[in-house]
Amino acid sequence: MDRMFRVLAFWTGIFAVMFYTGDMMEASLLSLVQTAFFLTIGYLKLSERMYVYIFFSYLTVFMIGFTYYCSFILVPGFGGH
Repeated sequence: MDRMFRVLAFWTGIFAVMFYTGDMMEASLLSLVQTAFFLTIGYLKLSERMYVYIFFSYLTVFMIGFTYYCSFILVPGFGGH
């Protein structure tokens, strides 16, 4: 399971680079923070159960943040079409 956190760190790092090249600094910084978090967790050598608990907690925090953003911050019709 520790390798999967390193894989997640790799992909969030890729996203950070793509966001940076697309001049989206806030998203790039967020992805970079997630990369550091996943790398740190990936090298802790925790038990399998603890890795699952951490991943579940991460998903819960993500869904709460995403729901808050979509409900209160996102402006509907931002595409301008």
